[in-house]
Amino acid sequence: MAGVTLDHVSKRYHTLTADGRPVTGLDDVSLHIADGEAVSVVGPSGCGKSTLLKVIAGLEMPDAGRVLFNDVDVTRWPAQARGVGMVFQDYALYPAREGEDNLSYYFEVRKRTEEEKVRRVREVATLMGIGFDLLLERQVDTLSGGEKQRVGIARCIVRDPNVFLMDEPISNLDAKLRERTRIEIKRLIKAFGITTVYVTHDQQEAVFMGDRIAVMRAGRIEQFGAFDDLYFSPANLFVATLIGTPPMSVLPAVRRAETLELAGASLPLPPDLAAELPAGPLRLGVRPEGWLLDPPGAALTLPIRHVERIYTERAAYAAGDLAGSPVHVLVPLDLPAQAALRIAPDWERSFFFAAEGEAALRVPGPPDLF
Repeated sequence: MAGVTLDHVSKRYHTLTADGRPVTGLDDVSLHIADGEAVSVVGPSGCGKSTLLKVIAGLEMPDAGRVLFNDVDVTRWPAQARGVGMVFQDYALYPAREGEDNLSYYFEVRKRTEEEKVRRVREVATLMGIGFDLLLERQVDTLSGGEKQRVGIARCIVRDPNVFLMDEPISNLDAKLRERTRIEIKRLIKAFGITTVYVTHDQQEAVFMGDRIAVMRAGRIEQFGAFDDLYFSPANLFVATLIGTPPMSVLPAVRRAETLELAGASLPLPPDLAAELPAGPLRLGVRPEGWLLDPPGAALTLPIRHVERIYTERAAYAAGDLAGSPVHVLVPLDLPAQAALRIAPDWERSFFFAAEGEAALRVPGPPDLF
């Protein structure tokens, strides 16, 4: 296995933007992934997630910076010399071959012995779990999407890779199969202890698959850390609003002395919080669980647009608008039908950002549970 380090890596393409600049795939990216660690990469389309994988794999060469495996500079090594296994969104199997032939092709190309080929295919078939051996005898074009993805994952594992790269490997599957395959991939990653980089659009998938999460935007890593770091201590407004479902509510506000002017109401601030915040305009961020329901004293009135009940999570969210911004509030599942809610921010769980730009002025940090 190998730890992976990207040292000030940049990648630009010959394609030009509307203002005549080269399209940036990666912009001075530095990242260290420990040996055996699973890292998820999440961000909007076009932010550089797939380019990051390709540079690690050797499918793209960076314009600047270095790629290191276990402190060995592999920046100019070809892909076949890096010992990387990659799983693609579109499976990338050989359609004219059976499942077993897709697994054994690696050994044939490298002229390995028949004994080694058979042994490794059997080992991987056993590790892949119940029913996988039946897929080895079937033609690829007769397999379902989930079955093809299982074969694609096994084809990477059979070569005993140093690094495992996954580019949205289950996005083409239906919801139920996606959940089952996600659990299977996680089990295999843990069983093998393979250093893994997992690219996804789905933040819940990113949280489940990764020991740590890298949030990307426009070719840069905005923040890299555990989910609690991203959720409770976001580096900026972009990370704060990207992480979390339903998303954080962000409202324009003004700090005056020891009060916060918000949505036409004047809410008293704790003295220590008032001293910490700059006077004047700013933005208040509140996650759904960060609102107090029916608080004593000053409160806001939220007209309820609808209530979404998620029974599998034993949660319900009331949605409405304040000061022209959407607001989601965590409410009891048995909330009676009503037109509005009285709410107020829980100051201990509130986020504050600059009125202009995305700078975080104050974040609550992870809660102290013990």
